[in-house]
Amino acid sequence: MTTIVRTVLGDVNPATLGATYMHEHLILDSLVIAERFPHIHLHSVDDAVAEVSLAKAAGVGAMVDAMPCAGGRDPRRLAEISRQTGVAIVATTGLHVAKYYAGHPWAVTASAETLAPLFIADITNGIDAYDYTGPVVERTAVRAGIIKVATAQAEPDPHAKELFAAGAAAHQATRAPLLTHCDGGGGGLEQITMLTALGVDLSRVVLSHTDRIADPGYHRELLSSGVNLEYDQALRQPPDEPEGTAWLVARMVEEGYADQLMLGTDGARRSLWITLGGSPGLAYLHDRFVDVLAAHGVAAEVVGRLFVSNPARFLAFDPEGGA
Repeated sequence: MTTIVRTVLGDVNPATLGATYMHEHLILDSLVIAERFPHIHLHSVDDAVAEVSLAKAAGVGAMVDAMPCAGGRDPRRLAEISRQTGVAIVATTGLHVAKYYAGHPWAVTASAETLAPLFIADITNGIDAYDYTGPVVERTAVRAGIIKVATAQAEPDPHAKELFAAGAAAHQATRAPLLTHCDGGGGGLEQITMLTALGVDLSRVVLSHTDRIADPGYHRELLSSGVNLEYDQALRQPPDEPEGTAWLVARMVEEGYADQLMLGTDGARRSLWITLGGSPGLAYLHDRFVDVLAAHGVAAEVVGRLFVSNPARFLAFDPEGGA
């Protein structure tokens, strides 16, 4: 069995990734975002190259761009960012929450049987140049390497159930890993219930944003299922946040869950990018936040697992169908 990580520039050996950010947003460009959410409108390759280059200089080797179908991703721009910076980028298929899909009702009404083949084609054939926003589909050479599904509230609505079924089917057909959006950090237990019922191996799933909820009991219950957690709120917190991301990491490491934790920035806001006049910048996570982790007693060896070995293992899959 040969496992690979599928990046926007092709398949790579997982061992070559280096320090990996597990939940980024480098291109977010749609009419809905530009008009309704201008604070997250990220459309420039040049801006992204400048910001990612700072992270590269801080030791970052790879990033997962977590925007899925029809919500503002652009495979060709992601490939260009990767080429110019030397940072490996994993593109995402799947769907996000409904607010990103005004004008595209299929994205919030389609059945699992309709959605799953779209997700599978993004992984096996190439992402549509028009991002499934028009009647024409033109496959690019850029393929997705991870599947995203999302819930907007704790109790999943009927469409969320269809979306999770589609994501599970695409995962089972391709073996690509699954990433979930937990709105406000919540809903993780309900997502686990759905994925378990769909027959998904929870070790192949990572839940995002759960560190928005500073409740060790919640995190313990999630992790005890075997699922992975991706913590991504550090850029929004002062270094001395009393019950912030570093505190949660330390607590969960102490309880034996170090191999199920990963980190990202969820750095979609323009106000977070140094190159757009914001702060603290995407590089902060692998530059200064490691010192915050150390101050909470997280050993350097464990930090290496969070950034390097855990993402490499999780993102790897056998495209020929192996487990």
